[in-house]
This record gives sequence, C-alpha cells and structure tokens, in this order.
Amino acid sequence: MSPTETEDAKIAAQTTDAKNDAKTNDGIKREISVEIPAAEVTRETEVIIQKYQKMARLPGFRRGHVPASVIRQRFAEDLKSDVVEALVPRYFRKEAERLGIVPVSQPRVTDLHIHAGEPLRFKASFEVLPAIAVDGYRELRAEKPEIVVTDEEVEQALTNVREQHATFTSIEGRALADGDFAQASFDGKPKNGDGGNNSAAKPIQMDPVHMDEVLIEIGGKNTVPEFTENLRGASAGDEREFDVIYPEDAPDKRLAGKIFVYAVKIHSVKRKSLPELNDDFAKELGEFSSLDQVRKQIRENMEAEKRHTVEHENKDKLVAELVKRHNFEVPESLVERQIDLRLERGLRALAAQGMKMEELKKMDLPRLRAGQREQALHDVRSSLLLERIAELENIGVGDEEVQREVESLAQQTKQTSEAVRARLTQDGGLDRIRNRIRSEKTLDFLYRQSA
Repeated sequence: MSPTETEDAKIAAQTTDAKNDAKTNDGIKREISVEIPAAEVTRETEVIIQKYQKMARLPGFRRGHVPASVIRQRFAEDLKSDVVEALVPRYFRKEAERLGIVPVSQPRVTDLHIHAGEPLRFKASFEVLPAIAVDGYRELRAEKPEIVVTDEEVEQALTNVREQHATFTSIEGRALADGDFAQASFDGKPKNGDGGNNSAAKPIQMDPVHMDEVLIEIGGKNTVPEFTENLRGASAGDEREFDVIYPEDAPDKRLAGKIFVYAVKIHSVKRKSLPELNDDFAKELGEFSSLDQVRKQIRENMEAEKRHTVEHENKDKLVAELVKRHNFEVPESLVERQIDLRLERGLRALAAQGMKMEELKKMDLPRLRAGQREQALHDVRSSLLLERIAELENIGVGDEEVQREVESLAQQTKQTSEAVRARLTQDGGLDRIRNRIRSEKTLDFLYRQSA
C-alpha cells in the first residue's frame, strides 16, 4: 500500500469516528473531532516556511537566503498559527461536507493539538439548522374584508390635490392675520440652559438651523403656536425674536423638551388661492378630460393602497399564527445576525434623519440589542418556516426573477446591471435576493390558499 493510500485510509477511519461523534449531539448543536495527517501538516509547514524565507529579513542573512532551520527557530509560534489558519478551516469544511452537515455558524475550535511530526487534532463546535416538521399550514385562515373607499375619502384626497396646486399672491399694506402666510427666513439656535422642562438635563448639543423663503401659515393647524402668536400682526420688513418650548412628545425626538430661540424676518404677506374644481383643473393634472376621471383614478389608487395594506397586515397575522403553532430551537448565530441587520437598518434610518455619528456612538448598544432580540427571534423562526414550506410546495425562484431585481437595483443606484450583479455575486447578495423572493412567493401562496 502506497503512502498516499495509507493516509487516505487513516482519514477515512478518523472521519468515521467523527461522524459517530456528530450523531450523538441533539438539537441544533454539533461537535466533531478532526484529525489531519502528520504528512499533510508537514507539507503545509514546509510551504509556509518557504514563504517566510522569501520575506524574512534577519541580521546576517540576505533576503531570501535565510535557512529553514533558522525560520523554524525564530518563528516557531507564528508557523504554528499559520498552519492552523490554513488547515483547520479547510479540513473542517471537508469533514462537515462528508458528514452531510451544513453549519450555520462559525465553528468554535477547542482541544487543539499541534506538535511537530504528529497529526493536528481539534474539535469543532457549531450550530446547524433545526429539523422542522411543519403541520397545518394549509389550514391557516386570513380575514379578507371587502375593500371600500367612501365618497368622502375621495373628496378629501381631491382636496389634498387641490392644496398641492395652490398659488400664493402678495398682499400689500397690511399686517399678518389668521389664514395669511408669512414668506420669511429665520435662524434658530438652542437656548443656553437646562434644555426646557428637564432642569437636570445637560445643555443642548445641536447645531443652529437656518431657513430661507419659507411659508408660515398664521393660525395653521401644523404651525408651531409660538410662531403664530409672535408673527400675527407683523408686516413685511418686520423682524421678531422669540423662544419656542418644544413639548416632551414632540415628533422630532431631538427637540423634545428643548428650548430654541428663533429670529424671524418677514419678507412679504401672502394669501393662498386654490384652483376651482372643474374640468379645466382636471386637464392640468395630466391625461384627464374631466373631474370625474380624476375622481375615478383617485378611487382606484386608494382601493389599491387599502388592498395592499390589508394584505400586508393579514400576511403578518398568518406568519404570526404559523410561528405560534411551531415552537423549535433556533440557532443563536442566526438570531444574532438578524439583530445586527435590524440595528443596522435602524441606525441608518436615524442617520438619514440627521442624527450625527457622535450621537449614534453614545447610544447604549447592549440595551438596543436586547430590545431587538424578541423580534429577531420571530423573524428567524418565520424565515425558517417559510423556507420549509417552500421546499414542501416546490416553490422556486427563476433566474429571470432575480435578474429583474438586479435591474431594479441598477436603476435605483444609477449603475449598470452588470456592475450590480458583479457586486452582489461577490458579497452573497444574489442568494439573499433569491431567498427573499422565495419567502415572498411562499407567503403569497399561504395567503391565496387561506381564503
């Protein structure tokens, strides 16, 4: 028997033991033992030594001419680390594939044994997907109420369209009154002090704001009351300075309970005029010949929006019921990954709203992670259940469906579809797109058959 055949036989014997070890594990946790033949460790060590010889610069030796014995002596621990880094992942993957195991987490390596002239041995602990038995999903039922759009809703929407096409004309020779609009510019800055209602708060750390040529409705329902009170009675050319105390429940949380000082200059007094609701107005909106056609289009759009909202809510209920009926152990690595994704989306949204990096860094991430855990667990469970149902129902995703998503992303980012596909291929994005489409199709299947 040749040396190579001997090594292959040894690996086979060792992996058989490893297979038995893996079978003794229950649930989603696995541990396998792996032994890499000494000859393979020696070969890899020699390869790494040669790389060191090419790069090492040691006193008394020309670069590229350092003896292997010196490399072994001077870089003994580094050599061990490099051998482990090269061989352990490779042989872990081979052993997992041979055993038919698909890890979903990075392995935790323990009991590492590496000595010159001996096999490299280690144990690897990791998580796998749970075996999920999905029952009764075809019996799930979702409410599908009739979609109704009232005449009042249509008229309100038409009023909103009319407001969007309002015109503003200047009024000379009189002061601002309720219903008028002040065309103004203003500067606002945090007021030194305790930040408003909270006397224990630290001074506000926010940048000043500046706005040019804004329209402020006097007495408007969305106008900050202090602006109405201080600008009412002002005329073009007047300047007013006043404080605004934002309530604790202000929509912009950065302003909640804070005091800002505003300096406002009135440029002109304007009156709003709304277009008449007639066929001429309809023609200005686009390819409409009458106001009735506009109303019809508004109704159809509102019905489609309501239908989408109802469908989305009922799909969420279906998934919630599906998760409720199936309780199984979930790999912790998948939960942590989902928490990462949720936090990343949340932080991006805060940054888009203007929150600065310094403020983001001050956030209590451990507390935020803990707050996301329950929803992340639900997300992972629902994803695994939908994936299992897709397998049972033979729901697949064609390449053309993925390509449509790629082209849509290319259009959004103003890149070529080839460039987007290349980037997604490199970072695993195509698989994520395919999995998302498959989940959506599976959910559509559940919703259609739940009638």
